[in-house]
Amino acid sequence: MKKSGAHTLREQTLQEPALWERALIAKPLCLCMSLLALSLCPTASAQDISRIAFGSCGDQTKPQPIWSPILNDAPDLFLLLGDNVYADTDNPVELQAAYNTLGNIPGFQRLRQSTPIMATWDDHDYGQNDIGRDYVSKEASRQIMLDFFGEPLDSERRTRPDGIYTSHIFGKQGRRVQVILLDLRWNRGELMALTDPQQLAWREAQQMGPYEANLRADAQLLGEAQWTWLEEQLLDDVDIRIIGSSIQLLADFTGWETWANFPQERQRFFGLLEAYQREPIVILSGDVHWADYSEIRDSGMAWPLIELTSSGLTEEWKAVSPNRHRVGEAFAVANYGVIDIDWRSEVPGVTLQIKDETGAVLMERRESFQP
Repeated sequence: MKKSGAHTLREQTLQEPALWERALIAKPLCLCMSLLALSLCPTASAQDISRIAFGSCGDQTKPQPIWSPILNDAPDLFLLLGDNVYADTDNPVELQAAYNTLGNIPGFQRLRQSTPIMATWDDHDYGQNDIGRDYVSKEASRQIMLDFFGEPLDSERRTRPDGIYTSHIFGKQGRRVQVILLDLRWNRGELMALTDPQQLAWREAQQMGPYEANLRADAQLLGEAQWTWLEEQLLDDVDIRIIGSSIQLLADFTGWETWANFPQERQRFFGLLEAYQREPIVILSGDVHWADYSEIRDSGMAWPLIELTSSGLTEEWKAVSPNRHRVGEAFAVANYGVIDIDWRSEVPGVTLQIKDETGAVLMERRESFQP
């Protein structure tokens, strides 16, 4: 999502194959620490996890004091949900330089030395602002991103024709946590933007963005192969699922980039949960530059739909958009999220927190998932 005051887009394009090659070999020095990255593990591991921290939207050129409280919280796993760097370029060399800068930040270096990391991308680290399937350098972006996070050279994330989505199951029987990270860029179709000045002025007054819902029959967000893959993941026998989406899913229409721009895709997601949900599911998201908690309790499913949004690690947007599914206050300050899983009950519960860059708790929600 691009808002006024954010990075200026560059119109550079890749002209020489040599630039691609240099970008792919110019790995950050801290890549040697990626032995802790989850991408180097099998798709399931016996490691029990009880605390997951996550964040999104970190500008590598800005101070990032937020890593210190994250480290103090000692998460078992950290999730990066996109805009992990701000490159906004078609040039792989510039994207690689952005990742190199992130990799040289001391706090982030300490995190990747101590904590497994799983990551997906959003627009600013995929390519350009709000761009989707038409991005010209997405193959180079994929390899650079996966190199940075230590993805094995034979990983299917490197060669799938439709994106970097991934999942991992942690823990022994009775404590199995599945983490699913979606790719909402590679296949995403056209955004429908308003052009009428009066409508745009009204939207701005409501602190809403310029986009309309795409109601075309061919409107897509995930792509068919990713939908099939997601359905397969929901068949896995686990005790709780964490689904990471780079953009907000439950939020109703805000005019910015959300699943609500693709209502048929959003309803398809709900349909999958209705068909397959047998365990608690927590949705995590980023992108918006504020922290948010949304829920839908009258969905007709076994448990409520809940979503915790953490954004950004550095980025703040004070004009918070309306969201009728929001519970409580939104916080437009630098923040990160924490999910604590309570294994004491047969059905695990969760405590969800949003913390600021000092580690102070801004928001806390408890969900027991009891019938």
